[in-house]
Amino acid sequence: MKAWAVGDTNNGDDEWGEEIKLAEQAVQAINKLNPKPKFFVLCGDLIHGMPGTQWRKDQERDLKNVLKDTHQDIPLIFVSGNHDIGNSPTRETIEHYCSNWGDDYFSFWVGGVFFLVLNSQLYFDSSKCPELKQAQDAWLSEQLATAEQQKCKHIIVFQHIPLFLRKPDEDHDYFNLEKSVRQELMEKFHKAGVKAVFSGHYHRNAGGSYKGLEMVVSSAIGCQLGEDTHGLRVVVVTDKKIAHRYYSLDELSSQGIEQELLAMLAEHN
Repeated sequence: MKAWAVGDTNNGDDEWGEEIKLAEQAVQAINKLNPKPKFFVLCGDLIHGMPGTQWRKDQERDLKNVLKDTHQDIPLIFVSGNHDIGNSPTRETIEHYCSNWGDDYFSFWVGGVFFLVLNSQLYFDSSKCPELKQAQDAWLSEQLATAEQQKCKHIIVFQHIPLFLRKPDEDHDYFNLEKSVRQELMEKFHKAGVKAVFSGHYHRNAGGSYKGLEMVVSSAIGCQLGEDTHGLRVVVVTDKKIAHRYYSLDELSSQGIEQELLAMLAEHN
């Protein structure tokens, strides 16, 4: 949990109180939405304390205390990020994450749409647990084959690290995946008919497309590294379309979803 504006990133508790307030505001905004969301997904970096840091347990406790106020009819979906399992995850850091937040990769269905949650740290650096990356790779191939057989309406992926920020062939850096890994995943997703990948990590809004696959990068409830505001992305999925918009927490709390997205939902229903 981190919401610094100009904070000391080596100190785990600076502006901790601000982060808690922002998370509370996000939960309140989500609970007020009408119609209620089918689920609420947090795309990684659930807390700021890296594995082994002294304030990690307290941050996990505080986040759970905030999230428990999410309306009981809105399921929570958690995605693992680098702050949750480390930039170079190990079997131990992943097991700790799973014991606190659930599986690091899994799939689920909602209204005929197939969703995949991936552990993108295994694509960033799996040097300390190569067998876990191999297991996720095999599982992903099986899941995509199942989705093709089931003739789902859409396939949507959630992962912390974006495939790319703006262009599929952009250079590799801390905020995207290495080019060869990226290309392999993009092709796998494209061939399977994945429509969109939603990510965080960048702490700014960004995105692009690859052969009809949309890469959507959302900023954060907390820490902002660019010009975006603390906020959430609302996604509307119909039989034929996936539409989305990033809202500031203040905007979503006071005004709710814009009429264009509401009209899409009304038409779908």
